[in-house]
Amino acid sequence: MKLGFIGAGNMAQAIIGGILKSGSADKSDIIASAATDKTIKSVSNKYGIETTLDNKKVAMADILFLAVKPVYYQKVIDEIKNISIDNSQIVVTIAAGKSIQWVEEAFGRERKIIRAMPNTPALVGEGITAVCPNKNVTEDELTNVMKFLKSFGKVEIVQESMMDAVVAVSGSSPAYVFMFIEAMADAAVAEGMPRVQAYQFAAQSVLGSAKMVLETGLHPGKLKDMVCSPAGTTIEAVRVLEKTGFRSSIMECMRECANKSRSM
Repeated sequence: MKLGFIGAGNMAQAIIGGILKSGSADKSDIIASAATDKTIKSVSNKYGIETTLDNKKVAMADILFLAVKPVYYQKVIDEIKNISIDNSQIVVTIAAGKSIQWVEEAFGRERKIIRAMPNTPALVGEGITAVCPNKNVTEDELTNVMKFLKSFGKVEIVQESMMDAVVAVSGSSPAYVFMFIEAMADAAVAEGMPRVQAYQFAAQSVLGSAKMVLETGLHPGKLKDMVCSPAGTTIEAVRVLEKTGFRSSIMECMRECANKSRSM
């Protein structure tokens, strides 16, 4: 089975790296295209896969990942939509704001389409990907594609109406978390901690806290209460976060993120 990637940026490379690391496919089974010689040479050297500047060559793959930015989707689909392939090909999209209906109409004919939304922690094998198939994808085909997506993290099947929420809560949220880590590290530096140590303490605290949520099954509020001793340091810090609208800021930024996804 041939896997093709039109676009070979960070997200595509995370998927390719995860697939190869898990042994789900061999290097010889994967082909990727990019817009520049520099990118295809870099990807070829890093992963040992076939690369090309020709999107049409990649478009012959059994499973085709459209891994370009949303703004380029129309151009890429226009370029490849008339290539003669059999009806068994599965197209996997990973673009915010591009609905299954939009992709179907762009191709202009019946296709097997799976809309997916991964996130950048896939680069370290800790991604989470939401998937939604169209009516033409069989259960076995969906399972097969999910096998590849699971090679770099968790996978959840969702209704397409939830995809904009997915963009806000996982697709874009690593940026919010990085800002949080950076802010905590800056504060630690202000208290005299060396910057390298500050990033280690801040990042490990976020990693450990997330793991507690996933592995204990406890409500995040319960876990927060476990840290807050009466008249202690943590509850004082929480008081300031509430006073300055910490939770409201997160909710508002996610709402705007979802709105932007809907309008793309």
